[in-house]
Amino acid sequence: MPIQTAGSVRALALVGPTNSGKTALLEALLLATGAVERRPDGAAAEKVGDASPEARAHGHSVELNLADFEFMGDRYAVIDCPGSLEFCADLDPALPAVDLAVVVAEPDPAKAALLQPTLRELERLAVPHALFINKMDQARGPLQELLEALAPVSGAPLVARQIPMLEDERVTGCIDLALERAFVYRPGEPAAEIPAELRDVETAARFHMLEQIADFDDDLLEQLLSDMTPSRDAVFADLVKEMNEGQIVPVFFGSAQSGFGVGRLLKALRHEAPLPERAAARLGLEGPGAYVLKTAWAGQSGKMAYARVFGRKLEDGAELVLPSGEHSRAGGLFAVQGPALKKIAAAAPGDICAVGKVEQAQAGQILSLSGQVQAGAQAHTVRRPLFAVALAAKARKDDVRLSGALAKLVEEDSGLTLTHDAESRQVLLAGQGEGHVRLALERLKRRFGVEIDTEQPKTPYRETLQRGLTQRARHKKQSGGHGQFADVTIEVKPLPRGSGFVFDQRIVGGAVPKQWIPAVEAGVRDGLAKGPLGYPVTDLEVVLVDGQTHSVDSSEMAFRTAGRLAIEEAMKAAGAILLEPIEKLTVYSPSPAASNVTSALTARRGQILGLGPREDWRGWERIEAYLPQSERQQLIAELRGLTQGLGAFEADFDHMAELTGRQAQAASQGARA
Repeated sequence: MPIQTAGSVRALALVGPTNSGKTALLEALLLATGAVERRPDGAAAEKVGDASPEARAHGHSVELNLADFEFMGDRYAVIDCPGSLEFCADLDPALPAVDLAVVVAEPDPAKAALLQPTLRELERLAVPHALFINKMDQARGPLQELLEALAPVSGAPLVARQIPMLEDERVTGCIDLALERAFVYRPGEPAAEIPAELRDVETAARFHMLEQIADFDDDLLEQLLSDMTPSRDAVFADLVKEMNEGQIVPVFFGSAQSGFGVGRLLKALRHEAPLPERAAARLGLEGPGAYVLKTAWAGQSGKMAYARVFGRKLEDGAELVLPSGEHSRAGGLFAVQGPALKKIAAAAPGDICAVGKVEQAQAGQILSLSGQVQAGAQAHTVRRPLFAVALAAKARKDDVRLSGALAKLVEEDSGLTLTHDAESRQVLLAGQGEGHVRLALERLKRRFGVEIDTEQPKTPYRETLQRGLTQRARHKKQSGGHGQFADVTIEVKPLPRGSGFVFDQRIVGGAVPKQWIPAVEAGVRDGLAKGPLGYPVTDLEVVLVDGQTHSVDSSEMAFRTAGRLAIEEAMKAAGAILLEPIEKLTVYSPSPAASNVTSALTARRGQILGLGPREDWRGWERIEAYLPQSERQQLIAELRGLTQGLGAFEADFDHMAELTGRQAQAASQGARA
């Protein structure tokens, strides 16, 4: 059985759906290893996980929690990850850097589908992972039913490493199929022989486990076919190798709340978790360095970079080379235990620490310790925003402070985006859902003391003309001395959707001098900035066909004014049509919820274009639809409600379409307000 190299630290990620018990498992690991003290009631004496005010207010993890512990001489760094899709952008840069992910799940077959997004991401990143079925002391029903429900959500076979022992339909312990020993869920109870009444059940379950791992080992398969009993060391070697290479996903059982099964999990982690070298290779490290998992602004301490060390130890004051080639120094190193930071002189290889005063560091970057730039591989992709609000400081004096605070929040959280919409004159903060954006606003108030007002983002409606016509306009003004004079005639006609604005001229005989034709176009563009309904005008062609000049009073400004007057009069006479932006959506939904999702899209004036299976996702559908942009704002909340929090979508602008009826009236009134 492989044991980690002396002096290196292995990193674990606890992942899985919200309320599966990830933070409870973190605290159970810390209690079992003595990393935190136990209160008389058995709970942890100090809160390590979900210690931020926002996490406590929401009742679940909303950000990464970092901690470490020591077990039998080996050290482990643990990242407790949020389970909600709204907050998963925080773990995107961190997940590729861990050695092993422990996927925490509930023993409810109806909730098996909740694991699929997590498992798919781990498979995409090639991060080895194991499954820990939590809350087994509350489980009901046969194990086989649970495993059959879980099997379709994993790309690799799920290999049960244990089977539960039952007493009056309650789980009272487990049998380790690799060790062939029984473990009763009582504190301090040693391993025991397998009860005689369970020997046949254990034999069948163990043989099934061996068959599964023999699919990837010809020697083991030959032994099984020859009725030979493989050695225990060979079985363990196969289990380790196949998990590390992503060929199998071992399944363990226990209860984090009661501490049951945690000791067996620790033993498995010690013997089977990969070494840091695998993660370093996955990240593209070519020498010693520190990979940045996330960054955060820590008040007067400035910016902290939370990083995992690879290759050699990282010492306080060490020179770091950023991917840009810029050199910096580690301005303080800190061990992280939940919300507590403890200053340290150095961080060991594999360890996770906070590095101070590396202001330019960004999540996903490699800070090289070799003196040479290490660009590394692109470790994560940025998630596209799904929900946005427009915001402004309540007090004008806070405008500058708000801008700086928002920039820091967006830098910390890659799931957030900040845009300044010049047309609507709105500052838009967008994220992975309403809860995600609300969390950012809570942090904005707590950490930076900025009070804000919010409103919905404005929809970029457009106008076009109902019909074509010819329009003449004259601008004449006499005020002593040189006056202003310009006379123009334009032909206006609507164009197909998406054509934009086209200007042309058919002037003959110098009716409008060439040097002033651009001024007419500029005036027309001025007039198109706001049509009769209050929105920019598009999809039309304007042709300058005639005009008159005055030898003294004509000027560039006069012809620009005449051009604007001509198009304004033309728009009033031709009648305006309101256009709304239509987006093409690709919606991903578990199959049982697909019909409800399509109904929700239709109720939002959506047009369903197609529905089919999601590629490589068993039990999922891919729905394509056209949807008005104005109907998308609250869609993600409804979609998550219909899909147990799993649904997601991608949206891209597709075309403009005519808007009529009450929606058009409301949009026009909104523009005039």
